Amino acid sequence: MKILVIGGGGREHAIVRKLKESPRVEALYCAPGNGGISCDAQCISVGAMDQEGVKDLVRKEKIDFVFVAPDDPLAAGMVDALEAEGIPCFGPNARAAQIESSKVFSKNLMKKYGIPTAGYEVFEQPEKAFGYIKAQGKYPVVIKADGLALGKGVVIAQTEAEAEKALHSIMEDKIFGASGNRVVVEEFLTGPEVSVLAFTDGNAMKPMVSSKDHKRAYDGDKGPNTGGMGTISPNPYYTEEMARRCMEEIFLPTMKAMNAEGRKFKGCLYFGLMLTPQGPKVIEYNSRFGDPETQVVLPRLKTDLAEIITAVAEERLSELEICWSQQACACVVMASGGYPGSYPKGLEIFGLNAQGQAEGVVVYHAGTKLENGKFYTNGGRVLGITAMGETVEEALAKAYEGVAKISFEGAMYRKDIGKIR
Repeated sequence: MKILVIGGGGREHAIVRKLKESPRVEALYCAPGNGGISCDAQCISVGAMDQEGVKDLVRKEKIDFVFVAPDDPLAAGMVDALEAEGIPCFGPNARAAQIESSKVFSKNLMKKYGIPTAGYEVFEQPEKAFGYIKAQGKYPVVIKADGLALGKGVVIAQTEAEAEKALHSIMEDKIFGASGNRVVVEEFLTGPEVSVLAFTDGNAMKPMVSSKDHKRAYDGDKGPNTGGMGTISPNPYYTEEMARRCMEEIFLPTMKAMNAEGRKFKGCLYFGLMLTPQGPKVIEYNSRFGDPETQVVLPRLKTDLAEIITAVAEERLSELEICWSQQACACVVMASGGYPGSYPKGLEIFGLNAQGQAEGVVVYHAGTKLENGKFYTNGGRVLGITAMGETVEEALAKAYEGVAKISFEGAMYRKDIGKIR
């Protein structure tokens, strides 16, 4: 098989490296890819949103299968466009991807089908949303932009003033563009957070191993929300009993709800969960592999990923047994100074070999470019330093040893990934 992976971040690098292990894969392409991915696949400078460019690329290179990894092209109908040309894909069509691309849709879906989630209301005017928050008088309160916002469209407002400021920036300043035309105001839930990705072909649901993401920029879970500063797998709070409950109360009901709505979901469905005192509840859905959760989940996958994605596309997932390593995995993100705000690009990265790797760890490239044999920063999140171990602690120790070997000007990373609170 010749496989094309759409996207150019750390998640895509993890997907490419796992597909590279498959004896079924003859050639790997990535569009647009990045500096590190270019060491593992042929990178082609076609944008992830460029449907015509991708179709041309598929025809030119005689590509057999396309893995659409990011949220934006899924929401915009990349899978629909390719499947209309008879090209098999991994990823949901636009109607199914709405489970992520509209928070309002997903919350209403959960309410309609009795899937446990936080109480909420939807607003189209900031003054009405603010009036509701003031009347409730409960803080913290969660405010979410309806549409896609690079994983940053959620504000947890601790006070009335913070809530007013968040509504103003999302709905009036449009910091997330049209994604902020509507907001969801949610009750604040407490409990450990868990990320569970699941393969599904709309008929069968096969959850992957659990993980824990760290969204805040700074140690102690302080600072602004980011796309994710690091991850561990497994999540220590996600017991076998909890996995059973989530399958019965959340995972299978979600698959069936999407089918009932005529939106069969085929691909990777991401469940962002909160294990509350009342039981597990859905915080959010994503319509694709999470980033950086993928960087700790896929290294633990023992079954051929190319076999899984083709089984999903052909709706024969139930025939596969998917096996996982018992080892733990940890990923520490090295980001540009200033992320998630403004940051410089083009800074040389030191400590990587010619393949963009470092001894004792796997380095997934998120925002890098390769020029004249040297790697340079080219994004907010730059590298994901990843390691396996017999325990989470051992994996973290190895990952941080890897971080210590790599440097670039202004590099920032959290020192407390995996510390349980």
